[in-house]
Amino acid sequence: MDILERRNLLATERNPDSKLDYVISITGHMATFGEVDSSAVHLRYVPDKVILNPAAFGRYLDTLGALEWATLEDAAAAVLNDVNNELIARWVQVSISAPDQTHPGIDRHEVLLEDRQPNWDNAGLLSRLKLH
Repeated sequence: MDILERRNLLATERNPDSKLDYVISITGHMATFGEVDSSAVHLRYVPDKVILNPAAFGRYLDTLGALEWATLEDAAAAVLNDVNNELIARWVQVSISAPDQTHPGIDRHEVLLEDRQPNWDNAGLLSRLKLH
């Protein structure tokens, strides 16, 4: 599957009120380390002109889970870049957590990536968010 086919899975809808800053959170799972367990994927964003269809994000994660990922960081970067490309959100945060004890001697492995539009800032809104 090429990158455009993958990104086309991220169906969007019109933002009901693009004048407001608000946070949308969607959590799902995707296979990242074979068929053993799936990794938790948390997406949070402040929309601009469009919002993501949650069911489409689920199908997107199912598709990503069927692909080979060298590292959890590779998978997280792909999600961030794909979501950024399709939503052009004001602010985006992607977090992926590997299943517990995936790596010998490591209890937890999580990747957190974040991006925002230039000159956008709403520190009051973002300060209310808790890390996953």
